[in-house]
Amino acid sequence: MAHTILLALAPIFFVMALGYGAGRLHLVENHHVDGLNALVMNFALPASLFAATASAPRDEMLAQGPLFAISSAVMLAVFFAWYYTQVLASGTSKADASLQALTIAFPNLAGVGLPILADVLGPAGTVPLAIVLAAGSIVISPLSLILVELSLQKKETGAASKGRILSALGHALTKPVVLAPTLGILFSLCELKTGRVADACLTLIGQAAPGVALFLTGLVLSAQAFRLDGKVVAATVAGNIVRPLLTAAIVFVLPVSAETAKVAILLAAVPSGFFGILFAVNYRLDSAAAGSMVIASTVLSIVTMAIAIVVLFPH
Repeated sequence: MAHTILLALAPIFFVMALGYGAGRLHLVENHHVDGLNALVMNFALPASLFAATASAPRDEMLAQGPLFAISSAVMLAVFFAWYYTQVLASGTSKADASLQALTIAFPNLAGVGLPILADVLGPAGTVPLAIVLAAGSIVISPLSLILVELSLQKKETGAASKGRILSALGHALTKPVVLAPTLGILFSLCELKTGRVADACLTLIGQAAPGVALFLTGLVLSAQAFRLDGKVVAATVAGNIVRPLLTAAIVFVLPVSAETAKVAILLAAVPSGFFGILFAVNYRLDSAAAGSMVIASTVLSIVTMAIAIVVLFPH
């Protein structure tokens, strides 16, 4: 079991450490990661997710419905709990609270979840990963962007304000990382086929997604100044402990299959994602808080994910 855990986790943190070291040593520019981010989020990951979902049998895709619903519910619960706590109790601005909530609620599925499921479940893990990533991309990311827009444009009213909200929603929903799994799900449900040539093309670029996403995660973290305070500790507990325990409580009550329950809990145990950092930089908001949350969550996940793997997949 120790060898299995090491085999699953060591490559992940090794590649992340490479990205972190490359950034800290200035071997790769870590303040302007638009190129690598575009490669992962606009090309490699969408190709991988579309190929996985589009090629899944219709019955298998329908069976992922409970996973989508459970993951969406957990992410929404964590998101709103953190958002309202920070806005009402801590006096954090709504924009910053929204991006912090996004960081905690939406795990790093692209960078850590994909290789973890690939190691634990093999090729079969790509479809549930795509479903949960689609849930976060369709539900949580647009919600966060809308709240940021509302906060930054609070002086505007009427049609102009509504226009910006609709623009933010449209921008979020038309991202390739959202469209690709959505189209793949539709292909699967309609029993459409992409063909062997298209599958081979998509697979080739999609194979770059896990490694580059992990390297990018380390690179992004290397540019963040780490500060450990009560907020970061609370965020780490919420992301690494509360999120998977809440998921476990839900799947324990609901009549879902054991495999769905295990996958839902394991993906909920994945450390906090870096979308909040990228959005904060884009909107010129406080990215340091989100960065510290991601660093602390990623370090603690060495322990929490190892425990999750031992408990959920002992064999």
